[in-house]
Amino acid sequence: MGSCKSRIDRFCLRPDETIADKYQVIELLGAGWEGEVYLVNEIRTGIARTAKLFFPQRNPKDRTLKTYARKLHKLRQCPIVIHYHTMDTIDFYGREISVLISEYVEGELLSTFLKHQKGRKLNPFQALHLLHALTEGIESIHASREYHGDLHTENIIVQRFGLGFELKLLDMFNWGAASGENYRNDICDLVRVFYDVLGGAKTYSRQPPEVKAICCGLKRSLILRKFRTASQLRNYVETMEWHRC
Repeated sequence: MGSCKSRIDRFCLRPDETIADKYQVIELLGAGWEGEVYLVNEIRTGIARTAKLFFPQRNPKDRTLKTYARKLHKLRQCPIVIHYHTMDTIDFYGREISVLISEYVEGELLSTFLKHQKGRKLNPFQALHLLHALTEGIESIHASREYHGDLHTENIIVQRFGLGFELKLLDMFNWGAASGENYRNDICDLVRVFYDVLGGAKTYSRQPPEVKAICCGLKRSLILRKFRTASQLRNYVETMEWHRC
């Protein structure tokens, strides 16, 4: 699992291990700068949850966990945000490790979802539906005076798709109180995700004018001149005229 060092860079919990005598580990879902995330089974209820274990050097005095938990709680009415449940602690070779428990969302990462699509990309009509769903979610987050901070295909979960998309966001970043710059970064990231799901640079020259009118060649100044808020981007997608598929 690890060693008793001042710095912990991995936990490597095994399936069937327990966390705080309440949760049984099923599998590792992912790892990042702050810690590791596991799919767990809540022993007394049988409900699947996710457990994020924080590396202590990334979570001094639980500041990272508390900020993240408060942010999720504040945004609990936003349908695109994963719901926070509780926090707990475990003993890891004599070190007290903080754990954040949240809902487990079934689905697959957008990056994985794209691999299953023809040409590993979406057609413009599908991509517009995805952009609309994602922009609506970010709009609700901005309305709560919060922001995401790091949108990309690796932290968006596709739960369901058809005429539209149902999405959930992972890894709500915290770089201080929300500011205009945070909101503008989210808007540019929305456009970048749209560009990426369409195939990126390989397909951009062949995209219809309606797509290019949104992507603006990924030039930040042009994007922000056209879409000052997430609401403006959402409204643009809803009212745009579409001449070709």
